[in-house]
Amino acid sequence: MSEIVKTEAIVLSKMNYGDTSSIASLFTEDLGKISVIVKGARSPKSKYGKIVDPLNYLSVVLYKKETRDLQLLSGADIIEHYPAMKNDLNKLGYAYAVAELVKNLLADHEVSKRIFKGIIKILSILNSGEEKPEITFGRFFMFLLKETGYEIQIDSCAICGKQKFGDDPHYNFEKGLICGECRKSVVDNYDINLELLRYLNCLKNNESAGTFSNLITRKAINFMETHLKYHVPDFKGISSLKLFN
Repeated sequence: MSEIVKTEAIVLSKMNYGDTSSIASLFTEDLGKISVIVKGARSPKSKYGKIVDPLNYLSVVLYKKETRDLQLLSGADIIEHYPAMKNDLNKLGYAYAVAELVKNLLADHEVSKRIFKGIIKILSILNSGEEKPEITFGRFFMFLLKETGYEIQIDSCAICGKQKFGDDPHYNFEKGLICGECRKSVVDNYDINLELLRYLNCLKNNESAGTFSNLITRKAINFMETHLKYHVPDFKGISSLKLFN
């Protein structure tokens, strides 16, 4: 069965296909993550070659057929292309990291309007420059871990339940945060200091985090990467951050 579908989409990535076409990975509001072919995209006369570009926010029309994995794009209009973000290599690197995480963590056709809206919000903040891009990315990373079932447990000690952690908290990737008193009874995977813990809580609770050092913001991203590697063995880290930063 075939149907014409109109939906909104973020372009996650794009690659050449054949002599003149392209294949794009889209995260759509109504169909989840899908792959589409953009016929003639690399032709100088193409309507959609430059529109269907990574990190563009689009309104798209698709010729969808249930029996095929690769859908046909038949129309596209730009809603937002985030020019300020794309002209700043640091911001751009974090934006590509957002797309990379979504591409790696979400299964094909898995629909999440919350994640879709979250991507739009984070790209808009990166474009506006209202806070440091590494903090904005950290907020999205924390949000995405929760939405995909890999939430970081930092609200209370996973063993005794206390919300006071002492001066020597640690983290076990299987159980969660471990207070100083309970540390002896559990093998800890990660040495998490109090400043890093405070920063992670700011990200998790969407609180102001502008006073934290660059060292802490980088440590937080490394911590979340390590957490994800533990739970998703095929995840090898965020390559976009290595390329752009």
